[in-house]
Parts: sequence; C-alpha cells; structure tokens
Amino acid sequence: MLIIAGLGNPGSKYSGNRHNIGFMAVDAIQRRPGFAPWSKKFKAEISEGELAGEKVLLMKPQTYMNLSGESVGEAMRFYKLGPQNVLAIYDELDLLPGKARIKTGGGHGGHNGIKSLDAHLGKDYRRLRLGIGHPGSKEQVHNHVLGDFAKVDRIWLDPLIDALADNAEMLVRNEDSQILNKLALATGDKPEEPKAKPAAKPSAQSHIRQARNSAQPKILPTTGPMAEMLKKLFGGKGE
Repeated sequence: MLIIAGLGNPGSKYSGNRHNIGFMAVDAIQRRPGFAPWSKKFKAEISEGELAGEKVLLMKPQTYMNLSGESVGEAMRFYKLGPQNVLAIYDELDLLPGKARIKTGGGHGGHNGIKSLDAHLGKDYRRLRLGIGHPGSKEQVHNHVLGDFAKVDRIWLDPLIDALADNAEMLVRNEDSQILNKLALATGDKPEEPKAKPAAKPSAQSHIRQARNSAQPKILPTTGPMAEMLKKLFGGKGE
C-alpha cells in the first residue's frame, strides 16, 4: 500500500495558493477512474483507490500545513506501514515554476509541512517537490507561497498537474526518472538525459606489459619439427 499525501492548507481561502499545489496534485489523481469520493479520517480528507495493481490512499491533511505530520503519521501507523510507504507532494521555492524533483529522505528546506512530517514519520519517505519559484527575497516568501497562482501560471501548472495524474502509476512502481521526464515534456521542458558512464581508461599495467612484450626478443625453437624446418630454410645450425 502507498499513501500519497498532498500538502496544503484547508479551506477555500487557500485553495488557489501556491502553497496548495500538493492538494491540487492529489485532487487531480483522485479524479481519475478507480478512486472513491473524498471522505474524512485521520484528520484528513482521504480517498482510497488502486494504481498499478496496488492499493493507494490519497490524503489531504486538514490540520493546516505546519501540523501535516499528525495526520499522515496517524494513517501510516493505522495501516502498520513505514515511511517507505509514504509519498509527500508539496511546493518547492528553490525550483523554477513547473520543475519537479523526487527523492527519498533529505532536509526540510524550511518547509513547515515537511518539518512536521519529519517529526512524525522520520525522514525516509519519498518527496515529490513541485517548483513554484522564489520571489527573490526572504521578506516576500510568505506572501508568495500564500498568494494564488497567477493566470499566466496556468500555462505550465495545468499541464504539470494533468501529466502527474495521468502517469501516477509510475509513482507506485517507483519509476521516478520516467515520471519526471513525463512532467518535463508536459511543461515544454527538456527531459533530463541519463548521465553516460565515462569510458574505462586502459590500465597502466597493460601498457607496461605491452612495452615489455614488444622489447623482448622472440625465442625460436631449438628442437622439434619447427626447429628442423627452420634449419632447412636458413641453412643454419641450431644452437
């Protein structure tokens, strides 16, 4: 079973905020076939369904962002799961708008929702960070994250959210690089190419051996059929 928790703040006042992109993501997944209507449990709105043959619990904690871990931790313990069975989706200031990154573990980067999850789950859960961009100064951060997405943001936001929902099965199958490529293509970005392995350098020992072998004279046979043939060819006497 996988818990996919989108982070955000409850209520219509916050529904269009950049800080609520995690809610937007799980809402889009829930609209896909196979998920139940939203209900309330674990201090959250939840929806059960199935992706890639595995049971999935979608969550939108209703505790406000800085207490998100209370809700997700309660669900994790109820189902006797570990942090490896949890995926959190949330906004990331330090990524350009529309960029996405996914990894297991790491720091909270000042994100209050992630601080709370770390406190209640530990740090070994997967994190899908969706970029909302940085306003440029620390003083502007609060208004930026709690401000609504602009109309122009819809150019990348809607394709990003739709692509995430369309390819959500990849999250269950841990196909992280594949889904990141899908998201990049959806927003008109260039998918990241896997880094090519550097060509193996020939060892110094092989060069030394090669030099030694070329420097050594070839020893001709002195006995046997080959030796007799060489004597006849060159008229020499074998030594």
